[in-house]
Amino acid sequence: MDKEKSYILGLETSCDETSAAVLLNGKEIKSNIISSQIPIHRLYGGVVPEIASRKHLEVVNEVIDEALAEAQITLQDLSAIAVTAGPGLVGALLIGVSTAKALAYALKIPLIAVNHMAGHIYANFLETPDLPLPSLCLIVSGGHTDLVAFAGHNDLKILGSTRDDAAGEAFDKVARVLGLSYPGGPALEKLAQNGNPKAFPLPSASINENTEYSFSGLKTAVINLHHKAKQKGEEINLADLAASFQQVVVKSLLENVRVELAKGGYSSLMLAGGVAANKVLRQAMEELAQEYNLPFSVPAMILCTDNAAMIAAVGYAKYQQGKFAGLDLNAYPALRLGQDDF
Repeated sequence: MDKEKSYILGLETSCDETSAAVLLNGKEIKSNIISSQIPIHRLYGGVVPEIASRKHLEVVNEVIDEALAEAQITLQDLSAIAVTAGPGLVGALLIGVSTAKALAYALKIPLIAVNHMAGHIYANFLETPDLPLPSLCLIVSGGHTDLVAFAGHNDLKILGSTRDDAAGEAFDKVARVLGLSYPGGPALEKLAQNGNPKAFPLPSASINENTEYSFSGLKTAVINLHHKAKQKGEEINLADLAASFQQVVVKSLLENVRVELAKGGYSSLMLAGGVAANKVLRQAMEELAQEYNLPFSVPAMILCTDNAAMIAAVGYAKYQQGKFAGLDLNAYPALRLGQDDF
């Protein structure tokens, strides 16, 4: 094996996707295998933690084998193993962490602990390696909504977060009330395509004075509209309600991005996280970047959702810096950005 080649094996098991990926020199995705549990959890209307953990345990070795085979390398070719240590479901995280520790010990190679949210940011550099920094990044997922100033791996600052529900969580809860299947976000987006986004006036979720968000009130307003109509026996256009909700979510997210961009000092704009797959949000963010004449980056759809390639990307950055974890590494379900120096 060429010593100039650094192969990082990434492992991701934070929620309901079991993923393994091989990344070459931090840029080239040699494989990115994702085993999704959506069909299983759809039966329950959401992720069941115990079932998720059990399924990770069943398939993690198979997924690793497939990732290595597709990359056409063996375990002995690996330079290091990067694994999501948090945030996420504790049982699910432990499957990935324990697997990574066992492999690192057996192969005598470095173990690298990765923050899942940092992975979402780094998915952008797999798409746009030369994206100019500093960048303003909006991370929108099922569990997090963060506005982050990113100037480098050791230089990031959370400018604002959600005070309650994350945007993706609000999508899922509203979708469930509207009778849509899991996962709720994509189902609601599909329904909204046939609706009028101005049909229902709904409250904003942005808190401009400190670039924070609060999606609880918006979610409750939609749920109340639906329940009141049902109690009165009135018909309500679900497509219109979905479109109105989606439009306010996107508008709220962009309000705080605009406030921060107006301060200046950014060389690019990024969008990351599972909800970054929403086409309305992607288009709105791109238009905002054009307005401020900034390069814009958003990962391909497959890199927006949970995947191990993004974990390997962070892993490579930490590998270059010699930031390795010990074999006493644990899972950290409430881990925040910037708290991954284990």
